[in-house]
Amino acid sequence: MALMPVELCFATRASPATGTVSRRRATVRCAAMAPAPMGEKTEYRDGPLERAFMGLFARKMEKYAGRKKKQGGEEEKKAVWDWDYESFVDVSRRVMVGRSRAQQQEAVREVLISMLPPGAPEQFKKLFPPTRWACEFNAALTVPFFHWLVGPSEVVEVEVDGVKQRSGVLIKKCRYLENSGCVGMCVNMCKIPTQSFFTDEFGLPLTMNPNFEDMSCEMIYGQVPPPLEEDPVSKQPCYPNLCSISTPSATICPKLQN
Repeated sequence: MALMPVELCFATRASPATGTVSRRRATVRCAAMAPAPMGEKTEYRDGPLERAFMGLFARKMEKYAGRKKKQGGEEEKKAVWDWDYESFVDVSRRVMVGRSRAQQQEAVREVLISMLPPGAPEQFKKLFPPTRWACEFNAALTVPFFHWLVGPSEVVEVEVDGVKQRSGVLIKKCRYLENSGCVGMCVNMCKIPTQSFFTDEFGLPLTMNPNFEDMSCEMIYGQVPPPLEEDPVSKQPCYPNLCSISTPSATICPKLQN
């Protein structure tokens, strides 16, 4: 079942009438495929189904993050529909803190596995052997099913082993990277676990190529991902002005090194 569409809008500049900007950021409704430009944060109006996906995923991740506690020390409890994207990203950040690179990736892998019915990977391998059709079919499914997680995307033509096919997905501005502002979270909590999940668990190779200049990302179904040490992302520095736990003096994001 495809996810419900969401309305996107981005911040406007100062009011032409007064020359001032109100404290509450003004928004303008825009086309569903037009995320905010770099340096501005896209605002999403999520519906009940999107929030349900966020809640289900976040509650699984809380097992590894631990529940937040209120001021009195009591654990904070949320219903599935009480979650929003910011709280979902906050859980991801808490999973990352205090864990090594490998531990972060393993935690996400276990969360993804826990969301599948028994025997799902084996059934997937039977239904979708690594053929061109399977790669293109999964690319087409990615656009609606992952909209709530990564934002607007589209199927694009890519070249895999010398063959051109429509098994690529271009994420125009990744919602997860935009909201976290963290290179380490992008690589350890999304890119590597997702690649491994499809390639190792489902038997369908997947490579993800985030572009840290504009926060876009290209997913290529059918392409075997390189080892992290050979991947250009392994040399990526932090976003010093966007990440709350960044190390501006480091030439490479510390979360990619341990």
